[in-house]
Amino acid sequence: MAVDLDLFAVRCLKIRAKSGRVIDFEFNRAQQFIHERLEEQLAKTGRVRALILKGRQQGCSTYVGARYYHRTAMANGIRTFILTHEDAATQNLFEMVNRYHELCPVEHRPVTGAANAKELFFSALDSGYKVGTAGTKGVGRSSTIQLFHGSEVAFWPHAETHAAGVLQAVPDQPGTEVILESTANGIGNLFHQKWSDAERGEGDFIAIFVPWYWQEEYRKAADHGFTLTTEEQEYATLYGLDAEQMAWRRNKITELKDPVLFKQEYPATAAEAFQMSGHDSFIKPADVMEARKNVREPSGPLVIGADPSRFGDDGFAIARRRGRKVINTERRYKLTTMEGVGWLKQVLDTEKPARMFIDVGGLGIGIYDRLVEMGYGDVVRAVNFGAAPVEPPKFDEQGREIGGGPANRRAEIWMASRDWLQQAGGADIPDTDVLQGDACGPSYRYDSNSRVLLEKKEDMRRRGVKSPDEWDAVALTFSEPVPVESTTRVSGLEDYAVDY
Repeated sequence: MAVDLDLFAVRCLKIRAKSGRVIDFEFNRAQQFIHERLEEQLAKTGRVRALILKGRQQGCSTYVGARYYHRTAMANGIRTFILTHEDAATQNLFEMVNRYHELCPVEHRPVTGAANAKELFFSALDSGYKVGTAGTKGVGRSSTIQLFHGSEVAFWPHAETHAAGVLQAVPDQPGTEVILESTANGIGNLFHQKWSDAERGEGDFIAIFVPWYWQEEYRKAADHGFTLTTEEQEYATLYGLDAEQMAWRRNKITELKDPVLFKQEYPATAAEAFQMSGHDSFIKPADVMEARKNVREPSGPLVIGADPSRFGDDGFAIARRRGRKVINTERRYKLTTMEGVGWLKQVLDTEKPARMFIDVGGLGIGIYDRLVEMGYGDVVRAVNFGAAPVEPPKFDEQGREIGGGPANRRAEIWMASRDWLQQAGGADIPDTDVLQGDACGPSYRYDSNSRVLLEKKEDMRRRGVKSPDEWDAVALTFSEPVPVESTTRVSGLEDYAVDY
């Protein structure tokens, strides 16, 4: 008897290919990646709790269906439940499971008891499937479930109700699995919130992302003379795509009539998937993605930004930067004032930064004052996000303020970090979707004097976006120039460098 899922799939399971033919089930690249991540979590924790973000028709539901059929058909007492966003999807997924069962070799096929449009029961094993549609608020609440598959969760009409109901039907026991998969559907919904939590390491769920260009079939023959636009060339270079993949992308964008919709339906990164048309981020995703792929050597003084927070959903984040490289970011939660002081003191003592810039709004002022009392006043600097910009306003010949520029210190240091990303020397930041999500999270507007105002954190929360703690910490490293004497000499004179 085949035991491993990948072997069982090839030997026992049949799928309907996009061509319409029924073929043996061999994992594609996306399915193999998902399988490896889930098995890794299962081996580590004894359970599976996973969120899968993917593009259209990449075989995720096919894989989860096979995984759960394998488990349900090979063990006693397994109850599996599938919940989708609409009736048609429910029917499609259940038909897929029925195909697995009907075409499975008889020696591996369990004896069937009840079998109808919403249930498949294996009587000898006391195991089986049920399916439901998220349009019914109470669906699945009264069951005890070992394996749960939530499909297109971002489109569930009663997502919060189901999270408090059917998800709670899965006991916190070894061997249980909850897999929630979806394409993106904007931000602020249950799936986006749980994804954001998982990316930050909060809770039990892991975040698994599958880019569109892993699909071998997402290619189109490039016509003779096919050339890329500047934007397309940058995109192709960024993700290592060939002409056939770019021809397919161009054709799909033409079909969808919206480049932003393409990013949502066929994302290259998780941050890109959750972009919304109409959300004009202050820092552009393309600039952040380029910095994620760059490799630069750290140089100059170590500068640290610290964005404290206490309790709530916001994190206490720090960022370390040397010259053109953000070395890393780190985030902790629910620190008291003294715990925050202890953390930053340890960093100051062991890493000896040239400067540590601390946001002194809220919890930060107590941390800053205590560090100064402890003798670190020559290194730590207070930064008040709501204060006036350090750079003075500009006036015309009649003494009238010209306008433009940042409206406050937060906008000023974010502008400095944005400009740094765009400089010709190239920036290097950690290659994480969390950091990109923070960098591209805030929108912006202009005040009556045409000065830039970043979106307030409370306004971001109202539209379902968490506080951009990690990029706040990165931006703090640009609070002011940090001079450092170089060890090199030019024409016998000391070369004086400034990191900014």
